Amino acid sequence: MINAISGILCHKGLDSIRIDNHGVEWEFPVPARSVEGFGRLGDSVRVLTWLLHREDQMKLYGFPSEAERTVFLELLTVDGIGPKQALKILGGIGADELERALEGEDLARLEAIPGLGKKTAQKLVFSLKGKLPSSLSSRSRPESEGPHEDIVRALADLGYDRKRAAEAVRAIASESSSLPADSADRERELFRRAMVALSGA
Repeated sequence: MINAISGILCHKGLDSIRIDNHGVEWEFPVPARSVEGFGRLGDSVRVLTWLLHREDQMKLYGFPSEAERTVFLELLTVDGIGPKQALKILGGIGADELERALEGEDLARLEAIPGLGKKTAQKLVFSLKGKLPSSLSSRSRPESEGPHEDIVRALADLGYDRKRAAEAVRAIASESSSLPADSADRERELFRRAMVALSGA
């Protein structure tokens, strides 16, 4: 199995990326929400992969993190969900938020995912509740997120790399003198500035 491919990010589409690996250009379908998590064009990136191998088709799917790939593979265990729909589900909801929705049996949030109806939402809860590799649990959450854990989680849900998000938030939070004094305004400004930093704007 091809676990990962590293190279230079040379293209970002709505739900796909391409990387150049020593003159060989690889294209990967990826969750739409995760495209920005791979960084900027020209960056050196590592794409975690999953290979679909059928008689008439071979396709490599790409993921920015092990957690997202694991959730994708868990989605494939649900009856009636194939790679294309699993990718669309992760394109409509972050891996962390999906886990929260499943654990809380939040059918309304699941049904809000484009193309996901009530029956499929119920099937997801029935099949996967309590079975995902708890990326949200305190035992697996990096302690380095610190007091701004909610902001880092929200950025990760939008598809940004969790480690880069945590680093960006920490760096911006260290500039406390330039942030609003009100706690709510401060959190909003931290989130806004972190998004700008991560988007390269």
